[in-house]
Amino acid sequence: EVQVVESGGDLVQAGGSLRLSCAASGFTFDNYTIAWFRQAPGKEREGVSCIRTSDGSTSYADSVKGRFTISSDNAKKTIFLQMDSLKPEDTAVYYCAADPKPWLCPGFLILPPFFVSWGQGTQVTVSS
Repeated sequence: EVQVVESGGDLVQAGGSLRLSCAASGFTFDNYTIAWFRQAPGKEREGVSCIRTSDGSTSYADSVKGRFTISSDNAKKTIFLQMDSLKPEDTAVYYCAADPKPWLCPGFLILPPFFVSWGQGTQVTVSS
């Protein structure tokens, strides 16, 4: 019943911007940790950013800090990932994930085994 669905992936040139969306349903949205992961071909899935919807606290991977911004529209049950100054190494399938544990985001414990609900992924390709 818990569902998250990503959208917004596209092909962009280096230096460009994209905004990804994650629409949620089937759970109490304002008491969850929601995170973005990404997985490039041949590499492990890695955490990118997270937000705790109860208080709006956020964390980021060092590789995207200063370039990506996560936000939440609790009324619409949607989170966004604004990606600016994109680099070719940002190319990956981006996944939205949700979990009720409140302690994940402050310490950036954004690891796949901790998240129970996953979206289908959306492709982001950054050309040089």
